[in-house]
Amino acid sequence: MQGQAQQQAYDRGITIFSPDGRLYQVEYAREAVKRGSASIGVRAKDGVVLVVDKRIRSPLMEETSVEKIHKADNHIGIASAGHVADARQLIDFARRDSQVNRVRYDEPIGVESLTKDITDHIQQYTQVGGARPFGVALLIGGIEDGEPRLYETDPSGTPNEWKALAIGSGRDDIQQHLEDEYSEDVALEDAVGLALAGLGEVHEDGLTPEGIGVATVDAESGSFIELTNDEIEEYLVENDLLAEDDEGDADADADEQSE
Repeated sequence: MQGQAQQQAYDRGITIFSPDGRLYQVEYAREAVKRGSASIGVRAKDGVVLVVDKRIRSPLMEETSVEKIHKADNHIGIASAGHVADARQLIDFARRDSQVNRVRYDEPIGVESLTKDITDHIQQYTQVGGARPFGVALLIGGIEDGEPRLYETDPSGTPNEWKALAIGSGRDDIQQHLEDEYSEDVALEDAVGLALAGLGEVHEDGLTPEGIGVATVDAESGSFIELTNDEIEEYLVENDLLAEDDEGDADADADEQSE
């Protein structure tokens, strides 16, 4: 009982290390990320792909209201996993930081610089009493000096650069698929298929265009582009990932167009 009481004391204090060097509230924030729907990032040779699982809970919910992919700047996109409200706060911070950099230096902010600014902001909430850590992780993908870059932020405020990464629920299965199938010379279009196939690892019944989001940042144009449902459906059909009900709808649409 005494040991439990001691652990609860460290649970309540965000700025207090436990005797074994742990910050329990940061670890709990990581658990919140694991409970969030999956987000995937893949760095291709000619761009970056972000794919998210929107997890629409009801057919009455407007799919456009579920925002998990965000445009931080013309050349940077961000995907999240975890508490959506926390993600929105960090997205707003990222957008302000990007605009300040343009006004101050008359140039777009670097992906690495933006990531480190965000993680510095996150880290402050692990040292301030009366606050809690952000219960969200971000995938930040974009183009810097013509090269694709992909970073992850952690609730502790740690940035890491990746070639391909999954965060959120089902991470282990998706990450294993990425590790098995990823190649550094993968093209942007193939990277979209790879990320969707990874998401398919945790959706045995297939994927629907309405239930996922896909965005790319192309190295040549340096532009963030979010794909439409029709474009996503084409990728799902091409990679044999479309849910059965949607396959019937797709066949019916094709028949109508051919008549």
